[in-house]
Amino acid sequence: MAEEFEGEVCEGAAVFPLIPTELGVSPLLLAVLHAVVFLEGSEQDVVDPRAAEEALHYLVGYLQRLDGRDVGRLRLDLTVLADFAKREKWPRENVRFLKSFLSEIGVERDEEA
Repeated sequence: MAEEFEGEVCEGAAVFPLIPTELGVSPLLLAVLHAVVFLEGSEQDVVDPRAAEEALHYLVGYLQRLDGRDVGRLRLDLTVLADFAKREKWPRENVRFLKSFLSEIGVERDEEA
């Protein structure tokens, strides 16, 4: 698979912008974020909503297993991504998604973020 997708995105598919390697963000986190955006945001003619919900349930459950050190790394990476998104003038909902991701999936409460 190529680093940057060369084809057209299927209509109704939710995709997240390409994140540059130079940011140093964990590739595993990027993979999860892209999967979550696709599953949560794609229209039902692209992804079956029940199947997406089940897949998201497992993704979130696995992330909730992370220990404090790993959550700290995620928090740092998400801050780097949110700052990058602001600089690149991404849509506000993308920046909000990054800022609230950990609390939305139940990994940390809002007051800890």
